[in-house]
Amino acid sequence: MLSRHAPWRHTLLTFVLALFGLGFFLAGSIFVVVAVTPVPDISSFASRQVDQSTKIYDRTGQVLLYDYNRDARRDIVPITDISPNTINATIAIEDSSFYEHGGIRITSIFRAMLADAIGRSLSQGGSTITQQVVKNTLLTNRKSVIRKIHELVLAIKLEQAYSKEQILETYLNNIPYGGTLYGIEAASEAYFGVPAKDLSLAQASYLAAMIQAPSYYSPYGTHQAELKARKDLVLERMRTLGFIDAATYTKSSSEQVSFAPAGQNSIIAPHFVFYILNQLETMYGPNALMSGLKVITTLDADLEVKAESIVNEYALRNEKSFRASNASLVAIDPSTGQILAMVGSRYFFDKAIDGQYNATLALRQPGSTMKPFVYSLALLRGYTRDTVIFDTPTQFSTSCRPFENYNNTPPCYAPSDYDEKFRGPMTFETALAQSINIPAIKTLYLVGIQNAINLAKAFGLVTLGDPNQYGLTLVLGGGEVRLLDLTGAYAVFANDGIANPPTGILEVNDAGGNIIMQFIPQPSQVLPENIARDMSAMLSNAYARLPEYPLNSPLSFQGYDVAVKTGTTDDTRDAWVIGYTPSIALGVWVGNNDNSKMVKSVAGFIAAPMWHEAMAYALSKYPKTYFGEPSPILNTVPPMLQGNWRIPDAQGNVAPHDLLYWTDKNNPQGPPLLNPAEDPQFAYWEYGVSSWYATHPGLFSGGIMLPVPLSEAVEFSTTTTQ
Repeated sequence: MLSRHAPWRHTLLTFVLALFGLGFFLAGSIFVVVAVTPVPDISSFASRQVDQSTKIYDRTGQVLLYDYNRDARRDIVPITDISPNTINATIAIEDSSFYEHGGIRITSIFRAMLADAIGRSLSQGGSTITQQVVKNTLLTNRKSVIRKIHELVLAIKLEQAYSKEQILETYLNNIPYGGTLYGIEAASEAYFGVPAKDLSLAQASYLAAMIQAPSYYSPYGTHQAELKARKDLVLERMRTLGFIDAATYTKSSSEQVSFAPAGQNSIIAPHFVFYILNQLETMYGPNALMSGLKVITTLDADLEVKAESIVNEYALRNEKSFRASNASLVAIDPSTGQILAMVGSRYFFDKAIDGQYNATLALRQPGSTMKPFVYSLALLRGYTRDTVIFDTPTQFSTSCRPFENYNNTPPCYAPSDYDEKFRGPMTFETALAQSINIPAIKTLYLVGIQNAINLAKAFGLVTLGDPNQYGLTLVLGGGEVRLLDLTGAYAVFANDGIANPPTGILEVNDAGGNIIMQFIPQPSQVLPENIARDMSAMLSNAYARLPEYPLNSPLSFQGYDVAVKTGTTDDTRDAWVIGYTPSIALGVWVGNNDNSKMVKSVAGFIAAPMWHEAMAYALSKYPKTYFGEPSPILNTVPPMLQGNWRIPDAQGNVAPHDLLYWTDKNNPQGPPLLNPAEDPQFAYWEYGVSSWYATHPGLFSGGIMLPVPLSEAVEFSTTTTQ
């Protein structure tokens, strides 16, 4: 009797036999081709010059931002002048069986074939050092079966004609190490100021780690942690292969290595340029940068130069006034997602602050700039801009008692604002405009933490993690985001709820002038148009910001529709201002690269002046546009959603209650719950409101405030006069 698994096994066996048949056919074909293929002259490899440079242009295609290979550095040295550390580190991470194989590794070829067959692509690597010599010097970057066969054939022929030392010497003298550096000698001199023969084990491991993707693993980019991790992997491989012992591994792993600052070549918008180079390397491979590409980017060179000047000026001021040594800026076209400016630090070549680090791509806590995403979700759920919510001392942790509404010691959670004041009833609009914390935390509770994260990710804040990481602190900036993503997310509000992923490339042409990539818009509606316009109305209302910000503050522009939000982390490590019109979204960050604290203040003082000047210049360049009209607030919605919190009972007395009393949080425009006390937060919010108003009776008119004892906090009737 046949097993019921027999058909499946038969299919698998057929696939495996076919794969091996293909392998033997390929091996036979290679054998035949090897016999008739002439041996290439390896001496020509080392003298080969890179004569096709990749050029990066601004959005006009006229302003040259950077000529990638114009100042290419290549110093040829014999293998005897290359330290054994470098040789061993390179072999360990790139080709551990280099001295055993004959140019190719059959097992790697089969593994790559299997992966490509499953993935239906020609994406797998597995190349030996010999194959890389052939691929980098004789063949094109285009992936095809014929090209791969040529690579395998030439690798075998090289191994038959030349020694391992000759092949390794050619490899180490030709591979790119990032930027305009080719070969181990140029890289060693540029990064560490020493010849290749004097590289320490840790230095050699760093250079070996960079080979796989030089732009991505650049010590001057935003992937320094990844570079260090790969360096440690190199050392681990060396220990496993017996190149070093455990003691040497431990010592080299902990060795502090300093990189020399990058050379100040002729370059415009350096942070943006290296961001683009990293993307090109990811899309086409590191060797493509030597193939004569012409890249038209999205950058507005004029805006970029002005923004760099503004960031530098204000960052130097902030260092003196607020102990904030660095700043960054991003500008985006909301209608396309195209990056118009990217300033990663106060000055790219500033050694004192590690200026080559691109802070626009760094993960930082966003502070109150997270609040608009939570409020937009509340509007989406049926709340309105005029919904009343109470800013009163509130205990949010159910591990503590409601009367502990000033206890913020874990596990209790009773936060306050920067000024430690409480303002009583506020509308969503005024609470957001003045960036008040308690209403924002309550709003997050009403919509749900996971729901808020899901919406924020749809806006482009993809670096947010599991809700258990943040709890209710999410709305105060408990997560981590990038300035680039955050500015792009605010651009969604500017674009009537349509998201466009931030992009920096308009067009890529190969050396022959053929277009190989062109920008294609990828819009997606992540928020209804009316909700986006409501948010823009809330964020652009200068009167709603009173008294926190005067009408003539740096957040306002007379005669213009400009929406804006500030954000400052509790410990003042990050200060943000993100603002937009329908024509441009512009965000700034201020802080220190090492995450040290600034002087305790708010973003309105630290970051807003810089943002204002940059936005003012942008407004002068781009069309004057206006936001669409916000949604009308109908008198058919419950009173609390109309802005009316003074709701008297049958006797004419007013006992104020928070939203959990009057509304079903999942259906705010419907009837209230029959028993709101079932909500675990109900007693906590109610106690906060009643205890607060017991000491503020003057806020009432036309009724008498009746403070609610704690014992009665869960016994409210839901009878109303609606």
